[in-house]
Amino acid sequence: MTNFNSSASLHVARLVYILVSVCAGMAIAYQMAGPDKLWLGSVVGILVASFFILVENLTKTYTIRGFSTGTFGLLIGLFCAWLLTKIDIPLLITNVFQEQISDEKAFILAFNTILFSSFGFLGTVIALRSSQDDFAVVIPYVRFRQDIRNGRPLLLDGDVITDGRLPNIMESGFLEKNLVIPRFVLNELQIMANSPSPGRRQRGQRGLESLEQLQKSTSIKVTIHDSQSESSDDTHDAHLLQISRILNAKILTVDNNLAKVARLQSADVLNLTDIEEALKPTIDIGTKVNLALVRTGKEDHQGVGYLPDGTMIVVNHAVSKIGSTQNVTVISTINTTAGLMVFADLDEGKSD
Repeated sequence: MTNFNSSASLHVARLVYILVSVCAGMAIAYQMAGPDKLWLGSVVGILVASFFILVENLTKTYTIRGFSTGTFGLLIGLFCAWLLTKIDIPLLITNVFQEQISDEKAFILAFNTILFSSFGFLGTVIALRSSQDDFAVVIPYVRFRQDIRNGRPLLLDGDVITDGRLPNIMESGFLEKNLVIPRFVLNELQIMANSPSPGRRQRGQRGLESLEQLQKSTSIKVTIHDSQSESSDDTHDAHLLQISRILNAKILTVDNNLAKVARLQSADVLNLTDIEEALKPTIDIGTKVNLALVRTGKEDHQGVGYLPDGTMIVVNHAVSKIGSTQNVTVISTINTTAGLMVFADLDEGKSD
């Protein structure tokens, strides 16, 4: 997880590492073989640097969180192996098979090497497969800490970034202010902002403006995640879910399909559409509402008003009351593709 200029920093770090490796190789060659073998030292330095850079590229999805978790598992595995060596199992084996074992010290060294490496490997793998709650069981009241000040990361998809409500929602303080944007999502926004389609271009520009506004906030942490997908065949949503597992992050979206897939895979997801639906007031038949009538309805006698969430209420025989606030009683509701339609009657003699 890096800032916007992380790619350039990584390239500089790799270049410096190659130069240091070449210089170190040439120095070793000079000491061991003389000035005639400086070229050999530089070649070996480049090969060593290339190997470790290759390893670094193969572990792009491996974060410091994974490293710390793996190290903890490795230590547990090595500790278990050390306990077994105290039982003197190698000595027991050499005593039983002393005729087959010609060199007792070599056998004990090989046995201990296999024992420690095997238990270290098992401990590392099991730790990487475990969750934070599992560690809390092993070490009560202790968890691998994230950034407490900013809270658990919120992983953003492209749809929620292009939603104009995001900056205001984050400033409200209801959600954690630790935002993570995958690099491929940022690239998609840039492509959208340069699209020849006016609607698509407007969405992309709105998304980039939202990110810029969030970055300017001193209370919100915005970072870019650079890890690549484990498989080139992974879809957009699959890559998001993969990153959320790596970072133990919640996914913030307005995509209902992504939210469903995330829940099926036991990933934590916050769908702003669900929050919006939950905040809508419940309108049932018989509900009394104090409503401002603002325009005429489809029928000449109807007046129309709106609830704070945008729900339209059509009031019968209220055309003469337009421009005033009236107490109305809901008489029927209809669910349509455009949303909920509500019909009401005036409460005569009860108006503001």
